[in-house]
Amino acid sequence: MDFLLHHMLRTSTLRTPEKEALVHGKTRLTYGEVAGRTTALAKGLRSAGLTRGERVGIYLDPSIPQVLSIFAVSQAGGVFVTINSSLFPEQLTHIAKDCQMTALITTQSKLASLAAVLPHIPSLRFLVIEADGQSNGNALPVHDFDSLCGLLPLQDWRDANIEKDLVGLLYTSGSTGMPKGVMLSHAQVMAGSSIVSTYLGITAEERVLAVLPFSFDAGMNQLMTAFQQGATLVLMTFTFAREIVQMLVKERITALAGVPTLWSLLAQPNSSLHKTTPPSLRYITNTGGAMPQAVLATLRQILPTTKVVLMYGLTEAFRSTYLPPDELDRRPTSMGKAIPNTEILVVNEQGQPCKPGEIGELVHRGPTVSMGYWGQPDLTSRVLRPHPYLSRELGDTERVCYSGDLVKMDEEGFLYFVGRRDTMIKSSGYRVSPTEVEEVLFQSGTIREAAVIGIPDELLGQAIKAFVVRKEGQSIDQVTLSLFCTEKLPRYMVPKHVEFLDKLPKTSSGKVDYPALRQREGL
Repeated sequence: MDFLLHHMLRTSTLRTPEKEALVHGKTRLTYGEVAGRTTALAKGLRSAGLTRGERVGIYLDPSIPQVLSIFAVSQAGGVFVTINSSLFPEQLTHIAKDCQMTALITTQSKLASLAAVLPHIPSLRFLVIEADGQSNGNALPVHDFDSLCGLLPLQDWRDANIEKDLVGLLYTSGSTGMPKGVMLSHAQVMAGSSIVSTYLGITAEERVLAVLPFSFDAGMNQLMTAFQQGATLVLMTFTFAREIVQMLVKERITALAGVPTLWSLLAQPNSSLHKTTPPSLRYITNTGGAMPQAVLATLRQILPTTKVVLMYGLTEAFRSTYLPPDELDRRPTSMGKAIPNTEILVVNEQGQPCKPGEIGELVHRGPTVSMGYWGQPDLTSRVLRPHPYLSRELGDTERVCYSGDLVKMDEEGFLYFVGRRDTMIKSSGYRVSPTEVEEVLFQSGTIREAAVIGIPDELLGQAIKAFVVRKEGQSIDQVTLSLFCTEKLPRYMVPKHVEFLDKLPKTSSGKVDYPALRQREGL
C-alpha cells in the first residue's frame, strides 16, 4: 500500500526495476538505481543524526542529487525544504531560520557563498555536500553526498510516519513580508500526483522534460507524477529556446510543463520550434499565469498534434482547475473547471455562492488543501477556514482554502480569472511580495520612500513597477538601482520599471496609497 511519498518510488521500482527513471546530461539511472541510492542516502541522513520530522534544506541546481535528496529525506522520516537555486544567501538564511533547519544538502561552490550566513543559523547541525570542484572549511560536520549514496541500504526498512505527517515545505511569497513555508503532508502530495495523472492521462510510457524548479509546486508535481506512474523524468537547465527544442527531439519527450514566459520564448518568430516539430510531444501544460492569446494561437499552429492544457493552481492547495484541450476554441481565456476529486466554490463577501457572471473569491475544497503555513497559525486561519456550507450535523470538521483570487463563472460552470484581493504580484509564474522588493530598494541607501505594484505585462503576466523617492542629495538612476537589486534579488523579483517621484501619494492615516498608484497606471 502506497501512503508515503517515497512509496511511489518503491512501487515503481518493484514493478520495473530496469526501466529508465531519471536522465540528466550523460547520466541515466534506472528505477532500481534511483531506489538503491535513495535508500542508502536516507540511511546516511539517519546516521548523521536526522530524526523524525526535522527539516532538511535542499539547495541544489536541477540535478540527480536534488531528486535523490527529496525522496531520501522522506524515507528518513524528515521534511524536505526545496530552495530555489537562484535565491541569495540572505533569503536562504530566512528560510533556514524560519523552519529551524537541521541539515543542508548543497554543493561546495554554493556552500562557499553561504560562509557568511551559516553562523547565523543556530539550528543547523550538519551539512551534506556534493563535490563540484571547490573546497572550503566549515565548522559544522560535513558528510560527502556520494559516500552516503554508496552505503549499503537497509534491507528491512520500517516507516514510522503516516500519511498525515508533514513531508515538505514549499516557500512562497505572500502579499507582505518574507516568504512563508507552505506545509505539505504525504497524503496531499500523493493525492496531487494521482489527480494530475488522471486528467492528463500520464502512464509509464511518458517521458517528461522538467524545466520548472522543484521549489515550485508545479515543478514538484512533475517529479511526483512521473515517479508515481513509473515514467521517465529528464532534467535540464536552459538559456535559449533552441536548447529545449533540441532536448524535446533528442529525448523523445512526450510531456512538458511551463509558465507563460517559457511559452512566449518558444513561440517567438525566430524560435527553432517553427522549423522542428518534436515528434513525440503528446501534451504541454501552462500554469503560473494566463498564457497570452497570441502565444496560445502560435503554439497550436506549430504543434498541431500536441494537446495544450491550461491549468490554474496555488501552492496552498496545489492544482485547482484545468481546461480540457477540446474547450480551447470555445473559451481560450477560461481557467476551466475543478480537477478530479476537487470542488471549486465561488463565494461573495457575505459568504454566499455567487451566481453565474458574479465576481467572487475562489475557494478550493479537496484532498490537496495544504496543512497551512509553518509557524504562522494566524495567517493559516485566515487562508484555511471552515467549509462555508457544511451542514450543522457535520460540525467544524473540514478546512477549505480561500485563494484570494477573484473569479467569475459562466452559465456552464467554467471559471475566469478577474484579479487578486491583496497586493501580491504574480510575475513569470512566481508570487512576489511587494514588501520584500521594497525592503531591498531601501537597502540601497539612496531611497527615502518606495512602493511596488504589479502592472499588466503580456509576457510576464504582471511586471514589477517601483515608485521611488530619492533621498535629498542623491542622483541615483534606474539603471544603477536595478543593478543594485540584481545583487540582492533573483531576476524575477527585480523591478522592470522604476519611476522617480517627488513624493508618494498617502492616505489620511499617512500610509502609502497603493490604490492611487494603481489608478495612476490606469488599473
